Amino acid sequence: MTDHADSRATPERTAASTEAPPFDPSEPLPRLRRELATGPDGLSAREAARRLAVHGPNEVRRKVRSSFARELVGQLVHPLALLLWAAAVLAFVADLAVLGWAILAVIAVNAAFALLQERQAERAVETLARYLPEHASAVRDGQPRVVEARDLVPGDLILLDEGDKVPADAHVTDGGVEVDLSMLTGESVPVERIASAGILGAPLLEEPNLVFSGTTCVGGQARAIVFATGNHTELGRIAALSQRTRREASPLERQVKRVAWLIAGVATGMGVVFLVLGVAVGLPVTDSLTFAIGLLVANVPEGLLPTITLALAVGVRALARRGALVKRLSAVETLGSTSVICTDKTGTLTRNSMRLRALWTVDHGSEPGPWAEELARTGALCTTVTREADGELHGDPTEAALVAGAADHGAPLDLGRRDAGRRALFRFDPRLRLMSVVQGGETRGGEMQGSTRIVVKGAPEAVLDRLLPGTGTDEARAAAEELARDGMRVLAVAVRELPRGAELPSRRQDAESGLTLLGLVGLYDPPRSEVAEAVRRCHEAGIRVHVVTGDNGATAAAVAREVGIGVPSLHVVAASESLGDDELDRLLVEGDDEIVFARSSPETKLKVADTLREHGRIVAMTGDGVNDAPALHRAHIGVAMGRSGTDVAREAATMVLTDDDFATIVTAVEAGRRVYDNVRKFIVYIFAHATPEIVPFLVFALSAGTVPLPLTVLQILAIDLGTETLPALALGRERSEPGIMQRPPRPRHQSVISRDMLIRSWGYLGLTSAVLVMAGYFYVLWRAGWQPGDPTEAGSPLHHAYVTATTATFAGIVTCQVGTAFAARTDHAALRDIGVFSNPLLLAGIAFELAFTAALVYAPPLQHLFGTAALPLDVVLLVATFPVLVWGTDELRRARRRRQLPSAACSVPAVSVPPWPRRKGG
Repeated sequence: MTDHADSRATPERTAASTEAPPFDPSEPLPRLRRELATGPDGLSAREAARRLAVHGPNEVRRKVRSSFARELVGQLVHPLALLLWAAAVLAFVADLAVLGWAILAVIAVNAAFALLQERQAERAVETLARYLPEHASAVRDGQPRVVEARDLVPGDLILLDEGDKVPADAHVTDGGVEVDLSMLTGESVPVERIASAGILGAPLLEEPNLVFSGTTCVGGQARAIVFATGNHTELGRIAALSQRTRREASPLERQVKRVAWLIAGVATGMGVVFLVLGVAVGLPVTDSLTFAIGLLVANVPEGLLPTITLALAVGVRALARRGALVKRLSAVETLGSTSVICTDKTGTLTRNSMRLRALWTVDHGSEPGPWAEELARTGALCTTVTREADGELHGDPTEAALVAGAADHGAPLDLGRRDAGRRALFRFDPRLRLMSVVQGGETRGGEMQGSTRIVVKGAPEAVLDRLLPGTGTDEARAAAEELARDGMRVLAVAVRELPRGAELPSRRQDAESGLTLLGLVGLYDPPRSEVAEAVRRCHEAGIRVHVVTGDNGATAAAVAREVGIGVPSLHVVAASESLGDDELDRLLVEGDDEIVFARSSPETKLKVADTLREHGRIVAMTGDGVNDAPALHRAHIGVAMGRSGTDVAREAATMVLTDDDFATIVTAVEAGRRVYDNVRKFIVYIFAHATPEIVPFLVFALSAGTVPLPLTVLQILAIDLGTETLPALALGRERSEPGIMQRPPRPRHQSVISRDMLIRSWGYLGLTSAVLVMAGYFYVLWRAGWQPGDPTEAGSPLHHAYVTATTATFAGIVTCQVGTAFAARTDHAALRDIGVFSNPLLLAGIAFELAFTAALVYAPPLQHLFGTAALPLDVVLLVATFPVLVWGTDELRRARRRRQLPSAACSVPAVSVPPWPRRKGG
């Protein structure tokens, strides 16, 4: 049972979000017929053809899809893609064809990922279209005909029979049908639609005389006049909303673009500066240009998008194992910045497993006894559930709870005898919030034994209004409120005895009057055991949790409090009332309370999502019905229910919960935060190597050539494209730091690169590495007797020492990379807190880069290609200390920072509901 089923709520009649139908279906039938220019014999074929040309085909139409070429070009001119294009061109210019083709492959893969993501909204609309039938029965020229459903027009007279799908929105003129509206409302019990007068001010879906396209007739026969087709139907309205609420770029996608422009500026500026400096100190122009190209290529992070993709894919796989299917990779990171979760109650916070928990009778209150057994058994009679071959009850969970509860209270019900004795059935009506049956005695020996009586069950306020005059109801109302405050869903059960031989009522209004109250039943859907802990983690993480449910406010509030939502302050709002923008602003932005929106409809969800987005909140929204699709699109993270949700909701959502469990959302938020942290770790890692690669050239340039160039272009490329890649990718698999869910959500516009990150990368890690690397370089030269200005070119006595020194620089940068990789694994915590050996992929990457370095240093063919020489043992021992020194320096810096700023260690005090960050103007 979904929350829509609990509420029996439906969207309010509104034209605010999409184009209204051209005809008002709430008008009296004679006036509607005049406006539609139709009659009891329907339309003529010629008139139908003319209207088809005017109104268009009866189908859910998708907006014109943008051309594939335009979308492809958009992906290929992404800022990072432009950088990669430039890197590829420079690689080909530098005669590094293999590198150039590899970069082009990266561009193609990332463009393909982005293009696939853009089709999500269109798939949801295509799923909506599948609800419409291919053919319909219509009266044309006074004769019933089978026509294509897409050819129906306003004014057509259609025939509906059991098993038919309703082909368009229509007004019932004759007969009556029972219609399954679950794809629109989430309500699993069919409702009656008959030829009757409308109800003033009722929501469109609750009008007793209207049927809607895509729904299914499960019983009865009727005629109906079509008043809306195509995109003017309720189904078309949902499709239009789904397409208008297009997906926006995730926070990470926006930040990657900013990072790309930053890297472009830094890389281009460095290339130009070093080209000018090289020429100024006397280097040949070709050598200076080659070195500038090398710096440009080296500073473009070819692995950035693959690393982000890997980190997101790891998060997707981990969440799939935990019960969350994420359909868009970037959504994993968006989850990490979630600041508000709007959740259903039934099945998400609770187990969706109703149990009969309390019985209250008129004369004996909550005392047990035969009167309680009679109440339980009578309530179970007013059900339609069936028992499967395996003994399990099949049908509405509320009714199943009544039948099971009767057995638990010593009054078991034989469902076969129940059905045999049933004389009439009036199914649950969400508008009236009542169900009733006319139940006769049991048949024995071919004769009816016992009296016939009417049994009515439903919402207490609806049943109590139909009691015999003078019947006291104040005590029953007070008892109902008390049961609701205890978190129970309350139903009232009433009866009326029919005299022997009396005519059975043919209309429900005749059956559901003059009743005598038997008592109240309290049904309880217990919260999931893990939800309270999940809510506590949300509060520690600075995430607010609002409940948007169709259930009674007192019941929903009791469940919310039981799982910790609204501690210390919870505000309950009857969302069935009109909620304006100002009121929503006051509730959601200006106040600090967590809120229960009770008796809410899917329209309420869309309003809530819009309000929160307008004020800069990152919203995760749950839903399961077809008309939840617009809200699921509008939220940053639409979360559909895998078990109870409709196909359209699952298509519209970004994430599908296979277990319908709120705790899985919190797990996904943690995964998103981990992904974002890992991307920042990768950036720290690659930025840290810019300093030791640039400093050698600065030393060469500032010394006017008296210090020979400590590093070659090919050695730089070997570092950035050979030794650096695997450890960088492995950082995308890093586990969460301790306390990741004890810090507030990051601001929506926070840059993925912060000032502290740059200081840490270029300053602490980069400068430490540069000092160590240059120390190794000068150690080799001075040991050979070199003095500033001594010649080191080929053929000179010091040439071999110079080659060995540049090799030491190369090996020193690689070993510093190892220390940087271990340092970058944590931002605040100590390495021991996450485990030195907890990332086996990183260990494998480090092993590869050390093996690759050894091959370049000691294999003769590679020595000739990369200009390296074998390192003596003392130099090897020297550079072997670099990882510990680099990591140790950063570990001391983090330890000092933890002592100075305890909050930096993610040890913020846990509070039930953290203060909401307020900004002027929202």
